Amino acid sequence: MSKPVINEVKALNTIAQDTKITGNIESDGDIRIDGALVGDLDCKGRVVVGPDSKIKGTIRCTSAEIMGYINGEIVVKDLLSLKGSASITGNLTMGKLSVEPGARFVGHCKMISDEKNVPEVIPEEK
Repeated sequence: MSKPVINEVKALNTIAQDTKITGNIESDGDIRIDGALVGDLDCKGRVVVGPDSKIKGTIRCTSAEIMGYINGEIVVKDLLSLKGSASITGNLTMGKLSVEPGARFVGHCKMISDEKNVPEVIPEEK
């Protein structure tokens, strides 16, 4: 007897270009932001920040591709990819870092290579 095949589908959330959200966002799936966010983003998946986006707050996720403007801390468990149009003011903490020419950031950069020292993507509530 064979086992049933169960496809795990994670949601892809999108914040459109002309949308502004004020408040914190938590997501178990991937998220793409092309609009504006004032607040923190906690995502267990991948975060894509589009080239026209503006974010003021902390981003915590598993992996991220940044093309827009961010004013705040970024904590990425795996790969943080800064594209040429990225502009970041704030500290970066990640497992791996990829930076294209033209990307700019002002702040401290900390690469964590030891898996047990990587901060939790979404801290457990106490």
